[in-house]
Amino acid sequence: MSIFLSRTHGDNNFNRKSSSGRKKRQTTPRKPSGVGASSLNGRVIKTSNVITPNPSITPENSTSGNLVNTIINNIFRLAIVGVGMGTIFGSVLANIDLTQPLFPEVNLPFVDDLLMKVSQNPESSIEETLQANTSVTEKESSPTIRNSESLAFSRELGDLKNKFAQLQAKYPHLEAGAFFVDLDNGAFVNFNGITTFSAASTIKIPILVAFFQDVDAGKIYLDEQLATSPSNIGGGAGAMQYQPVGTKYSAIYTASEMIINSDNTATNMIIERIGGKDELNRRFKEWGLDVTVINNPLPDLEGTNTTTPRDLAMVLAKVNQGDLISVRSRDRMLDIMRQTRTRTLLPQGIEKDATIAHKTGDIGKVLGDAGIVDIPTGKRYIGGVLVKRPHNDYSARTLIQEISRTAYQHFKWYLPRPPVKTANTSN
Repeated sequence: MSIFLSRTHGDNNFNRKSSSGRKKRQTTPRKPSGVGASSLNGRVIKTSNVITPNPSITPENSTSGNLVNTIINNIFRLAIVGVGMGTIFGSVLANIDLTQPLFPEVNLPFVDDLLMKVSQNPESSIEETLQANTSVTEKESSPTIRNSESLAFSRELGDLKNKFAQLQAKYPHLEAGAFFVDLDNGAFVNFNGITTFSAASTIKIPILVAFFQDVDAGKIYLDEQLATSPSNIGGGAGAMQYQPVGTKYSAIYTASEMIINSDNTATNMIIERIGGKDELNRRFKEWGLDVTVINNPLPDLEGTNTTTPRDLAMVLAKVNQGDLISVRSRDRMLDIMRQTRTRTLLPQGIEKDATIAHKTGDIGKVLGDAGIVDIPTGKRYIGGVLVKRPHNDYSARTLIQEISRTAYQHFKWYLPRPPVKTANTSN
């Protein structure tokens, strides 16, 4: 179109100049000399080198002719443009399936929900609705408990509690705490379960839960690389401490080593990656773990990091119920915990066909173990046991084993099993 307008403008300028020139020339016509001049059919006949204008052709007639030519040229050009546009649209239409909507429906759940809420409550503004949605989204993304009612306890198993007391009486120099819960019906045992103990390496259970929370939230990738540094090298258990500073491991490998081999360097690396002890302690409080606190990096041989048997059982119960991490992360977590190398405590009290996902803790003055046990009958229960002892007293191990064995047999048989229903058959 720009080319068309420029050419038309140029033609009009040329016509105006031509008309002006004719007017000037015709204003003072040259009088013919003595040599005659004649016209033939409106044409100027040149004779004897003298031009005589045709009196029938006037400036007005010349201007009107140019206007007609311009209009005809413009109409012709518009017709060409129209043919071109028609060709383009025809090609587009030929490649469109007219049986389908030209603009398919777009599903925007957020916009749909927003419009629905505004229509239901016209007095509220869109800004207020947006703020409400934002607050809900932030609450959903934060690592909070989503289904605390499902963790309600039903009744305490007094008989089993008395059995624990009898076992404790055999070892007066030890102080034991235990908390067990039947995940099928909420029946529980609280034997000094809210007593504060040094956590030792059982603190790694809630740390692992926090790790998988960040995996679910997209804050940590399982295959991202974590490096050792002077600040996270920890003595005691684990082989990572013997590798050169700066050695890198994947996040999932580091978390696995924290549990399977109780690697203290791996634990400190995970604590750093999550955001430090303050961030973890904040989450522990949100989960309802009243006593579980990280005060120092591992190995914490002085026992400043604390927990209770109830806290350990509660965090495992919440994981089992799907309240803290996704089902996929829960499966990964339990698979890691089933590979724990140290099997001298709770595993010694269960039958060979049973399985346990657990984590032990062992420093001079405290020994402990907590985990989820699956009985071949299909029952699942959780147990956490911590024992204060004289430095490295071996009888603490024996007491935990006996508590585990007693709890296993009780949960296996304390409820009568109804007879199996079979379909009646007739000959």
